[in-house]
Amino acid sequence: MVLSDTQVAIRDAVRAFSQHEIRPRAAEFEAAGAYPRSLFRELAGLGLMGMTAPEKWGGAGADYVSYALALMEVAAADGALSTILSIQNSIMVSGILRDGTEAQKERFLPGLISGDLIGAFALTEPDAGSDAAAIRTLATRVAGGWQVNGAKQFITSGQLADVAMVIAVSEPGAGKRGMSAFLIPTSSPGYIVEKIERKMGQRASDTCALRFDDVFVEDALVFGRLGAGYSVALSNLEAGRIGIAAQAVGMAQAALEIAIGFAKSRRSMGKTIMEHQAVGFRLADSAARLEAARQLVLHAASLKDHGQSCLIEASMAKLVASETADVVCSAALQTLGGYGYVADFGVEKICRDVRVCQVYEGTSDIQRMLISRAL
Repeated sequence: MVLSDTQVAIRDAVRAFSQHEIRPRAAEFEAAGAYPRSLFRELAGLGLMGMTAPEKWGGAGADYVSYALALMEVAAADGALSTILSIQNSIMVSGILRDGTEAQKERFLPGLISGDLIGAFALTEPDAGSDAAAIRTLATRVAGGWQVNGAKQFITSGQLADVAMVIAVSEPGAGKRGMSAFLIPTSSPGYIVEKIERKMGQRASDTCALRFDDVFVEDALVFGRLGAGYSVALSNLEAGRIGIAAQAVGMAQAALEIAIGFAKSRRSMGKTIMEHQAVGFRLADSAARLEAARQLVLHAASLKDHGQSCLIEASMAKLVASETADVVCSAALQTLGGYGYVADFGVEKICRDVRVCQVYEGTSDIQRMLISRAL
């Protein structure tokens, strides 16, 4: 698609910041297993913590195409950071704007958009991943609110977050209609980070097992209407999957650029390895596939900008982008040979970081299931 001048300006501004301020420190962040809080305020200064939020709440008021472009650029510098931004924008800020009460918007949006608050989305459980209707975390009615008990698994920013959007069963036996969503400050007594997972990649972004032990949630923090928790979870999928697809494209683009630069400078048998057909064709295929994935992501974002349903297009974008990224990153590693396998050249980290894009926000198997149903 042809980008507007504004979209190009946003992309270029985020690219400059990401390459100069984030990429040189990505290894440092990974070694620390965390990001400094000040970085999120810097990102907020660029409008990246609430890109599509209205200016009324301190947001950038940008469209989803611009958001996808920005996420690609952040991901090209550091995949783990783009995951935090994706949840912050696609789920927390967008979700509260869409379904939150005015009081909830006033309480949480300014902090989320300024980078003072980080959000987490707690849906997955040890025995309920792709089958969201199988969750067991229970919310029981008590005086003045609800008491939440249960466990969640693989929660991004579970430790870092200041507020978590938690899906729990509020009416046992009612199936999908018996689930509700709650906004739970992580400082609440009984909110327990049980474990911080040791991961293959994206190590600077914490992924946690959580436990809720008699966590009290006031009525004012019921998110949306009671019984609408399942629909709240589903309504986040369009933007969420566009976000993951965008970050997959961004990480793959970074790997491809490293490979192209290496192939142009590395000489073998009297010429650069780029001039050897085996290498040149491998990178040509990678570039073509990646561009196709990029356009699919931007198409889904454009549909969302125009108010059209794009759940299937978002699923297609996530499926194609995440699996293409895996192929492109593998091709990049192969092009660098032994250098691709060591940490100094950057491709090794990207290969580790990008693999999870086929897993979270709905596995590739789930995307295929949704797409096949739509056929």
